[in-house]
Amino acid sequence: MIPARLPRRSGGFASRRINRAPSPLLVRAVPWLTVMLASLLPAWPYIATAPLLPPLGFLVLIGWQQIRPGLLPIWAGLPLGVFDDIYSGQPFGSAVLLWSLAMIALDVLEARFPWRNFLLDWVAAAALIVIYILATMLFAGANVPLIAIAPQLLLAVFLYPLVGRAVALFDRFRLLPLARVR
Repeated sequence: MIPARLPRRSGGFASRRINRAPSPLLVRAVPWLTVMLASLLPAWPYIATAPLLPPLGFLVLIGWQQIRPGLLPIWAGLPLGVFDDIYSGQPFGSAVLLWSLAMIALDVLEARFPWRNFLLDWVAAAALIVIYILATMLFAGANVPLIAIAPQLLLAVFLYPLVGRAVALFDRFRLLPLARVR
């Protein structure tokens, strides 16, 4: 008599990931949607006498470009900048110009230093953030002393590693295997 085979139990990590592929919709849409959602977050109502919230959409854009270079096309600064200009209250075209220039700068940085590390990424992001905030202040025609925007600058620079971590989590979510490949 031949013993009956016991049924295999699937429950291991490897068996759940074999023969699975990420959703093409999530792969393409998550970077764009996270940047747009982050552009909307500073528009939530709060009362402050000076700018405090960092430009989260710009931080997320930098995060995506540094974590996955080439995922967003170089021209992505244009439509995402238009979206940010509509909801941020900045003069129209300021984010379009600055986000496009930032995408070009990050692309040049990636080509020049493909062996980057965390410190170089943070320094590059900090430089872009400071330039962005000062340039948006200039575009808006604000005659504000630098001490008034210092909290926003410091918060944006020191918040960037957390934004980068959040972008990495969104990247993992984007690549989750959801459907069976046939």
